[in-house]
Amino acid sequence: MARDVGLDLVEVAEKASPPVCRIMDYGKYKYEAAQRAKESRRNSTNIVVKEMKYRPKIGPGDFDTKTRKVRGFLEEGSKVKVTIMFRGREVQHPELGRRILDDIAAQVEEVAKIEVYPRLDGRNMVMVLGPVKKKSRKQAARSARPPAQETAANDTAPQSADN
Repeated sequence: MARDVGLDLVEVAEKASPPVCRIMDYGKYKYEAAQRAKESRRNSTNIVVKEMKYRPKIGPGDFDTKTRKVRGFLEEGSKVKVTIMFRGREVQHPELGRRILDDIAAQVEEVAKIEVYPRLDGRNMVMVLGPVKKKSRKQAARSARPPAQETAANDTAPQSADN
């Protein structure tokens, strides 16, 4: 029957008794399976965790530079582990580290969400920021487009040569 139709007879279940076979174009089947696998690999994302280390007595210039770098990592789609390193007696004042972490979170709040809230791990205070999910391009285009009534009015208006 398979030869008459010009297709292949493919054994679907090897261990079944009696054997289960199917008439199909095996080359096409293999191609479509490869395309599905390729698409699933394309849609998967590898989340990278970057780390930025701060000190409690960091200067405003260094703070701004490091925070700009954190923002860049988040916009790329990476998670960022922010670490405040305490030295000596600085660990007795965790509120200084907490204040710095709160400032960082405030500066990147539009591109990040806090995944792990600040906590003290030995001599380090750690917080993890994750990127905020962005709208897809289609959703962004829909929200930027004016309502249908306005577009219909704009389509009928004559275009000037200046545009």
